[in-house]
Amino acid sequence: MNIRPVSFGHPDAVRLNERVQLEYAERYGNEGDVTVLAPGMFQPPHGLYLAVYDTAGTPVATGGWRSHNEDEHAHTDGDAEIKRMYVVPEARGRGLSRLVLAALEKDARGAGRTRMILKTGTRLPEAISLYVSSGYEPCARFGRYRFDALSRCYAKALVPVPVPATTGSGSAAVATRRVG
Repeated sequence: MNIRPVSFGHPDAVRLNERVQLEYAERYGNEGDVTVLAPGMFQPPHGLYLAVYDTAGTPVATGGWRSHNEDEHAHTDGDAEIKRMYVVPEARGRGLSRLVLAALEKDARGAGRTRMILKTGTRLPEAISLYVSSGYEPCARFGRYRFDALSRCYAKALVPVPVPATTGSGSAAVATRRVG
């Protein structure tokens, strides 16, 4: 598998986004997620969009994060919101969602974001299971769907990674650096 950054407007990202929207529509009986997203929202250092390709070069998974700061939609300063996490049905069960999630967390942490947040829904139990098993906890609802009874919001602190450092006197000390 090959994971690489792409624009949210890249043809592979667009195709996978269309597929996830169809799945949302099937599971929820509506038009899918109507949150307005634009390629610029995922441009570093304020976001990132990833695509995963199989060995034949076929795009099989995707996901991105975008920055938020405190606003009227219940976001807080330092938030990084996960959007459009998706694995095509024929590639599920291979750990791709965990691969994408870990890469998004690492990049957001490196960009100085302090909390990863996401919205999912009760009709996506496998997504809820992924996030909970990855350390996400329920949080106050935010965004467009914060008043929807089927919506669930989760958050995880993005703690800077401590790395050992030495001082000039040879004694060990712990320094903190952001991982990018």
